[in-house]
Amino acid sequence: MTNKKKKGFTLVEIMIVVLIIGILLAIAVPNFITARQNSRAQTIIANLEQIEAAKEQCAMNEGLAVGDDCATMSDYMKNWPVTWPVTGAVANETTIGTDSTFRGRDAATWRTDKSGL
Repeated sequence: MTNKKKKGFTLVEIMIVVLIIGILLAIAVPNFITARQNSRAQTIIANLEQIEAAKEQCAMNEGLAVGDDCATMSDYMKNWPVTWPVTGAVANETTIGTDSTFRGRDAATWRTDKSGL
């Protein structure tokens, strides 16, 4: 009789591989979620900073005072943020002399001022 060696993985080897993949996912997924949230926050801050600059330019060109609304704000920005990176968001961005604010689904408000936040 000839002995043939069976090729393949044992159940224990497959279970160890699945366990290792599970551990790696448990570490990677929370880091991915945090990075995504930070990216959204940075996008919002960058949008608000550009809006602030556009408001100043609009106020100077149109001769607007504090409290006036710049209806033609989109003319002063190359890429007006049509959508914000969070659904259900509310933004106040066109009133001259006020901070541009953004309120997302977590009720967090970002403001631009001299410090950047």
